[in-house]
Amino acid sequence: MAFAPSEDLLKNWSVLVIDDEADSLEVVQTLLEMCGAIIVTAKNGQEGLEKAIQHQPRFILSDLSMPEMNGWQFLHALKTDVRTRDIPVIALTAHAMQGDRDLGVAAGFHNYLTKPLVPETFINNVLTLLMDVPSLAEELASRTSGA
Repeated sequence: MAFAPSEDLLKNWSVLVIDDEADSLEVVQTLLEMCGAIIVTAKNGQEGLEKAIQHQPRFILSDLSMPEMNGWQFLHALKTDVRTRDIPVIALTAHAMQGDRDLGVAAGFHNYLTKPLVPETFINNVLTLLMDVPSLAEELASRTSGA
């Protein structure tokens, strides 16, 4: 499905982005803010978990390789906490070997995006993955069809 991202596509949606690489964090934040999202950032899984509990984002993009608490540990902690277990999480990682996506999905990530990020296609890629999340798909569909 092709999307035409608009500045209100994710309007007022809180999105948590967790990445220890400042450049990746900035690119993702900028692109999502261009669609109206309210971005909360964290530099590791422990900080991400605290912010997920505090902000209850609509979805989370999380790197896998981070200090203090990596993305796998973060996901496990998030999914075992009743306050956060239903928040969809997309892995955002440089781990792009065959089978990595399957491992991520089996662990509980909603889906998997690989780095390096391509700004021209990033939003469409994220939206395509979010259309598979029933709790978000209907609202996204109404926002994209009305554009």
